[in-house]
Amino acid sequence: MTLRSAFAPIIGSLAIVLGSGAALADADCPAAPKDTWMAEAQMKQKIADMGYTHDVFKVSGNCYEIYGKNKDGKEVEVYFNPVDGSIVKEEVEDKH
Repeated sequence: MTLRSAFAPIIGSLAIVLGSGAALADADCPAAPKDTWMAEAQMKQKIADMGYTHDVFKVSGNCYEIYGKNKDGKEVEVYFNPVDGSIVKEEVEDKH
């Protein structure tokens, strides 16, 4: 067994982990203990109160994230600060 083949699985795993975190780096949610986060039901209500509907609601890294529509009916991907519910990053799909 060569040194290269011994480390190949480790290097591959590291690339997957680093690659999956790269998209999250764009959404700069604070690292906060989970017990300080808004409850999911409370966050979903806040999202609705802000005029969003969501098809997907999930935890993404240190953020709450939705895929859905904004109050104008445009497709969005939004990252929220899980502690206070503020928008950290919003991407609106622009269809032409």
